[in-house]
Amino acid sequence: MQLQYKFTISIMIIVIIIFARPAVAVDTGVIRSGEVIVRFEKPLKSVAAEVARIYPSVRKELETALRSRIDFIPEVILISDSGKFLEIAGNRLVVAVAVPGKNLIIIDNSGMKTFPYSLRVTLKHELSHLLLHDYVGKGELPRWLNEGVAQWVSGGMAEILTGKGQAVLEKAVLSGRLIPIRELTLRFPDNAQLLRLSYEESRSFVEYIIKKSGIQGILGILNNLRDGQRIDTAVIKELSVTLDDLETEWHDYLKRRFTWFVYFSSRIYEIIFAVGAIFLIYGFIKVLMRRRAYRDEDDE
Repeated sequence: MQLQYKFTISIMIIVIIIFARPAVAVDTGVIRSGEVIVRFEKPLKSVAAEVARIYPSVRKELETALRSRIDFIPEVILISDSGKFLEIAGNRLVVAVAVPGKNLIIIDNSGMKTFPYSLRVTLKHELSHLLLHDYVGKGELPRWLNEGVAQWVSGGMAEILTGKGQAVLEKAVLSGRLIPIRELTLRFPDNAQLLRLSYEESRSFVEYIIKKSGIQGILGILNNLRDGQRIDTAVIKELSVTLDDLETEWHDYLKRRFTWFVYFSSRIYEIIFAVGAIFLIYGFIKVLMRRRAYRDEDDE
């Protein structure tokens, strides 16, 4: 998750408090290489070593996927206390945050112990946020594009509680309750369900653009943003379609992909199980009623 710039100062103060040796009892350490700096609480030394070990390959994969060089040295901070991390992130659903402009990644290690999170995927996801912001420079990067590309390149949401696949997106399509892409330009909603839907929509929209125009379509939009163009101009210049028309095309694509027939077909075993459970309960109630009837007859 990309944190807004207005929180940067408070984040840095909290980080300094956590990792300032003389001020607190928590023992901390640091691993430095020519590519990454990893700060950690001493119990997380092995995790920090793993971050330093996998970083070069994560960086290479990211550079290859987005055809861009990472010329900065990021700083990764590992926190073992979920309470401390919550003070920084401000959201219980989040397990990692990126602070563009500071080249900072903060990871709640306790979240890495819960499926579907993995250190590698999370590191790649947050590093992609830093790369995207570094790539567009002073250009305006829409939140949906930022999160969508980060999910596409890392292979998942990585930083929030995801649950089961695309269930939220599928239900939103079937019920006609998709969030307009323009509403996801500056920020995502705080509501847990809507937050998850925002992530799923962002990834799906970016994947649709890639399906339509290849990765070059995304890179072209990013190049236009870097040149100072707004997202509407960047999209129409690269894809020869307005953002609104592109969204309409995407909606039509989703409606063809997610139909009620597909929805029920994919859940046929769940439906059979549910119906079977209903009949089982009905049969159990019938047996109880018969026993009570026999008992009443015996009493008479």
